[in-house]
Amino acid sequence: MSDQIIEFIKKTPKAELHLHIEGTLEPEDMFEFSKRNNISIPYKNFEEVKAAYNFKNLDSFLNIYYQGCKVLINENDFFDLTWAYALKCKEDNIVHTEIFFDPQAHVDRGISFDTVINGISKALDKANLEFGLTSKIIMCFLRHLEEKSGFNVLNQALKHKDKIFGVGLDSSELGNSPKKFEKLFQKAREEGFVPVAHAGEEGPPEYIWDSINLLKVKRIDHGIQCLKDHKLVEELKKKQIPLTVCPLSNVKLCVFDKLENHNLKKMLNLGLRVMVNSDDPAYFGGYLNENLIKSQLALDLKFEDVKKLIVNSFKSSFLDSKSKNKWIEKIN
Repeated sequence: MSDQIIEFIKKTPKAELHLHIEGTLEPEDMFEFSKRNNISIPYKNFEEVKAAYNFKNLDSFLNIYYQGCKVLINENDFFDLTWAYALKCKEDNIVHTEIFFDPQAHVDRGISFDTVINGISKALDKANLEFGLTSKIIMCFLRHLEEKSGFNVLNQALKHKDKIFGVGLDSSELGNSPKKFEKLFQKAREEGFVPVAHAGEEGPPEYIWDSINLLKVKRIDHGIQCLKDHKLVEELKKKQIPLTVCPLSNVKLCVFDKLENHNLKKMLNLGLRVMVNSDDPAYFGGYLNENLIKSQLALDLKFEDVKKLIVNSFKSSFLDSKSKNKWIEKIN
């Protein structure tokens, strides 16, 4: 039966809602981009870069992640990075994607906001034209930085409302409560950006509550710590607030010791609107199909479970109702 389910996963149209474009930088890309841009990185060769991708915790991951960001300099770099992910979408049968990007990781080192957003959006436009991939771009604020820094990039984003659909919140969660960004998210909402936020990955259920009540988010990214709070589970279930779960990421960052112990199936069985995503696939060991396949095998997900996860991804997307229904009908 697993073979049939795996074949279904590969062939079925899917949506991905939790993907950091900087997190798709493969080791060979980091090495290649560093050479073409003459950027010094602390690795002598491709093998050393690849070895650095075997990090042990969140801090060592963020270290290599920001090293990777440093090699992205020109519009072409952001175009090539995004185009490579778009081709992966085509390969994995992803027909709609909603990608995050981290402007502060770039503008704070002197790269213009326009360079970043233009490279990303041009690649997504090309993907739409060539093979029909639809997409939304979500600008994330780095939560380890101050709110003032977030206002700086928000102001730069205003002239790109035609390209940027929403705002999010990512980076080191513990010690960086959503409360810190209440005014920033209020301003972003007033400007018409749709809000989402990472919460309850490593942080407590309280961060999920604050994201819902203070930031007024439409989706929670991760949210796996919600099971520690019964009232929160009931709230998420009643309002069907989407939770963009990233199983391989959670194991790689030691939130769960192994995939077999992940709470994805429990969340699904409780009636929560969960779906599977790849997060930072170049670093966490797999793109969307691999996340779904490995989760299916580790958690003994049934055909209906997998189908529900894929349908949930479309239901929870920011596509219009007609487009959502078109894809859901193809799955059903």
